[in-house]
Amino acid sequence: MTSAKTTAPSTSPHRRDGEDYRLSLPNTARSAGIARHFVTSLLTGTPHSGLVEDARLCVTEVVANAHRHTRTSLIRVHVTIGPEQVTVSVADDTPWTAPAPGGPRTGPAQECGRGLLLLEELALAWGADVCGCCTPSHKAVWFTLAADAGVAA
Repeated sequence: MTSAKTTAPSTSPHRRDGEDYRLSLPNTARSAGIARHFVTSLLTGTPHSGLVEDARLCVTEVVANAHRHTRTSLIRVHVTIGPEQVTVSVADDTPWTAPAPGGPRTGPAQECGRGLLLLEELALAWGADVCGCCTPSHKAVWFTLAADAGVAA
């Protein structure tokens, strides 16, 4: 399991050998549920159907964080389904609130951010990219799931 925080332009975590799907959502309390159903519908009945529950948990967490912690008008979900893995990114228009990978969050002062431990535990890799070079315009929090991710950890 790896995590990364990128603050400079980087290559996309989405593989070029997969199928791409995109969904734009208004920033509302219902967005996490809609994104969860979107990802579920994409993975059900595919060779990646064993990743559905992990994908549901992770996309719900990332979209809910975008809703709770930003004032973006749109939340954009991008899913790439490749032959061996699935990558999901969630973008919003608030580039300066990228989550930082880190150790366990414990105690009452650390109530926020514990959901990101889901990404740490379930994803093969995850990170946050601030996009827009000299004038950052948005960020994308992404995660990659693979059937053998638990074996690699």
